[in-house]
Amino acid sequence: MQAIAVERGSNRPVVVETERPVPAAGEALVRTLRVGVDGTDHEVIAGGHGEFPVGEEHLVLGHEAVGVVEDAGDTRFSRGDVVVPTVRRPPDGPNEYFRRGEPDMAPEGAYHERGISGAHGFMAEYFTSPGESLVAVPESVAEVGFLLEPLSVAEKAVELAVASRSSFTWEPESALVLGNGSLGLLTLAMLRDQFDFERLYCLGRRDRPDPTIDVIEGLGATYVDSRATPLADVPSAHEPMDLVFEATGYAKHAFETIRALAPNGVGALLGVPNAWEFEVDGGTLHRDFVLHNKALVGSVNSNVRHFEAATDALAALPAWFRDAVVTGVYDLPDFEAAFDDDDTTIKTAVQFSAYEERR
Repeated sequence: MQAIAVERGSNRPVVVETERPVPAAGEALVRTLRVGVDGTDHEVIAGGHGEFPVGEEHLVLGHEAVGVVEDAGDTRFSRGDVVVPTVRRPPDGPNEYFRRGEPDMAPEGAYHERGISGAHGFMAEYFTSPGESLVAVPESVAEVGFLLEPLSVAEKAVELAVASRSSFTWEPESALVLGNGSLGLLTLAMLRDQFDFERLYCLGRRDRPDPTIDVIEGLGATYVDSRATPLADVPSAHEPMDLVFEATGYAKHAFETIRALAPNGVGALLGVPNAWEFEVDGGTLHRDFVLHNKALVGSVNSNVRHFEAATDALAALPAWFRDAVVTGVYDLPDFEAAFDDDDTTIKTAVQFSAYEERR
């Protein structure tokens, strides 16, 4: 079968021929429909993140997949079910984090990530997965099921943020998303549909006309251009924020978030920056942090429970939003276009097969 991979010593994706996988006990064989492309894929291709499977000369890419069960084996699924796989797998048999259903909380060394680190991904005509690592999704969202993985990451981060405020009555009114990429826009839509925020904002660095700004304003949120209004100035230019969701990987944002928060506010950090040394006024930040009961939480990955919650969020996304965010779906012969990244690109995917409802 054909797959899209990055080879050792290369920094571009290529099509490779590989064996069609055979499901083991407890696994299902899945025919791939679509696989999304995101910033992590670009980092893996560039060699800045992840690692190859042991003894392998290539890594099959892709961690945002949706497919159809071809052979259910002894899993709970049936042939024809639409499913989305989670990303993490135990490297040497189940460990305590996987046994608890919390692979997203495992430390480095206690997991592999398919398509990212130590395990082949889903960007192939077929893949196998343990049944407990598959989540059923409605047929109505089969074509956009690859959005479930990033939505699940947002679900987890917001869950952690809300949990950090659970010791008192927290009634947030304002939220700011940092980053107008696909994750930021998906999070903004989720916050609009699932929470009672009265005011939503999204910070980015783009000039009008721009498709992401159109989406932000279509959701009823306010676009904040960080070149005119840096994050530290947001409280004076707009208002202090009850929730800040960081999806930029810009290291200074972690510290500027503290200043941008309202009393009792919380920031959720998801971006993964490179090493960078810079000066901060640690005393002022520490004082602000303590005296105003602020919090920061870091979050990475997600588990089955978050995928299941994200399924409802995905189904609730308005059709216009899905159409606007998914800016390109490309068949395998044209897969390279899915990895192009310019100001018109929001979210792309590679299509391996078409969905056909089975009765």
